[in-house]
Amino acid sequence: MEIEKMMLSVLRNLVFVTLIMGCKAAKAEEFNYNGVRGPSHWGDLKEEWKTCGQGRHQSPIDVIKRDIEIYPNLGKLHKSYKAANASLVNRGHYIMVRWAKGAGTIHVDGTNFTLRQCHWHSPAEHTIYGRRYPLEIHMVHQTEDNRTAVIGILYKYGRHDTFLAELMNQMSALSHEMEPEAEETLGIIDPKQIKLGSRKYYRYTGSLTTPPCTEGVIWIIVDKVRTVSRDQVRNLVMAVHDGFGRNARPTQSENGRIVELYTPRYGNSKNHN
Repeated sequence: MEIEKMMLSVLRNLVFVTLIMGCKAAKAEEFNYNGVRGPSHWGDLKEEWKTCGQGRHQSPIDVIKRDIEIYPNLGKLHKSYKAANASLVNRGHYIMVRWAKGAGTIHVDGTNFTLRQCHWHSPAEHTIYGRRYPLEIHMVHQTEDNRTAVIGILYKYGRHDTFLAELMNQMSALSHEMEPEAEETLGIIDPKQIKLGSRKYYRYTGSLTTPPCTEGVIWIIVDKVRTVSRDQVRNLVMAVHDGFGRNARPTQSENGRIVELYTPRYGNSKNHN
């Protein structure tokens, strides 16, 4: 009889814990990339997210070269990055390297934007002539008045990426943490390890690619497609709590926006392969 009571008590506790964990998970998962909380529904989930459905200048987009205007006067992208303390954070929908106090700046339109974090989307969110690559990194910069500029770099399968290679051990440990915003200290991380590979870049005005989809974001997409190994992409996908192996928002309508191309030498950009 006592044993039965003990078993019943344990069962009740297990049910209680399961319910609590279920509530936490439901609360943490405010949006995802499929089903009723997927991208086509983001604008309906919260009033403050309505721009996701109603905005006219949304991201990502398909970069179609025939619609691009060459702007040699945009000038070289001026970066002034520095190594700084960072942490690795699992946001549930992507893995992020966060520099709490910033890691240097980029200079855009006469303004310095401080590098705050970088994160990955698989597959890539921006496409080139309709082609979607397996990975994209977003380097997110902000001003003190919360203006945002993002550098996007696309990756195809090939040799491993050296920046990701240094993070794999911590990323593996983080994948076992089920708490929202699980975090691992990285120590000093130098963002200059993230190689752009080209001075050419596309630029347009868009939005955040996750809710609340805020517009007015300056997007800078590097022209060169870099390489990443299949194992690295697989590890990134496995580390994300979402679990479906995809965290890319579909491309959005350009709605008449101009995509500008900076190239040091006036002429057409090379074809991607």
